[in-house]
Amino acid sequence: MTSATDPSTALTPFPDHTQLPESDGTFVKNWQEHPQSILLTDSITPILKQLHPEGEYCIGQDLGIYWRLTDPPERGAEAPDWFYVGNVPPLLDGQTRRSYVLWREFIAPLIALEFVSGDGSEERDKTPWQGKFWIYEQVIHPAFYGIYEVNKASVEVYKLIGGQYQLLAANERGHYPITRLGVELGIWQGEYQNAQLPWLRWWDLQGNLLLTGDERAEQESQRAEQERQRADRLTAQLRSLGVEPEAY
Repeated sequence: MTSATDPSTALTPFPDHTQLPESDGTFVKNWQEHPQSILLTDSITPILKQLHPEGEYCIGQDLGIYWRLTDPPERGAEAPDWFYVGNVPPLLDGQTRRSYVLWREFIAPLIALEFVSGDGSEERDKTPWQGKFWIYEQVIHPAFYGIYEVNKASVEVYKLIGGQYQLLAANERGHYPITRLGVELGIWQGEYQNAQLPWLRWWDLQGNLLLTGDERAEQESQRAEQERQRADRLTAQLRSLGVEPEAY
């Protein structure tokens, strides 16, 4: 008598996200990477909730994208500093993703971003089967690939056209439209998490900066204070004319 086969393990030697390493054990090379990823995720979340009302999307922050089986397994993964995939479940079998496994999911990210911590050669490496640029272009296939260099206050954005990445020109605002998301990507000089830096940020297609939750709350607080001050001035003007405002 044979036992029932568990379909989740029937595809071995093709492991899933629970069977693959979460990290190659290296440290984050740039202290700014985590705040930068949080800034991107926080500000674009309202847009993604509109695009995916059922929550069917995944954002990866230093999450490995497994593209081939190797020994050790982590050599077969690239871990973009930030990436977005639409139309995939946020959880797998009720578990948060430990990695994104292409041979299990098949849907490529729409955009992958790398934050340069060295001279940028690693992010532009086109060596077949080894270089980041080559692997993104030839295997993982994100429609957009961005290389952000905080030390140069710059970002390069490539679009996959005919199977090859073409460097995009910035628009009149110095931004790069990602029209399928209804956003633009560019550099914003300002303070975030107590650091004044040229941060990578999103705008809408009309050029309005997409705010973080804290920025939206601060904006609402300022608006409420302006309304209170306006009401106080109106009350003072009425009283100067001998009119007592009605109390509500």
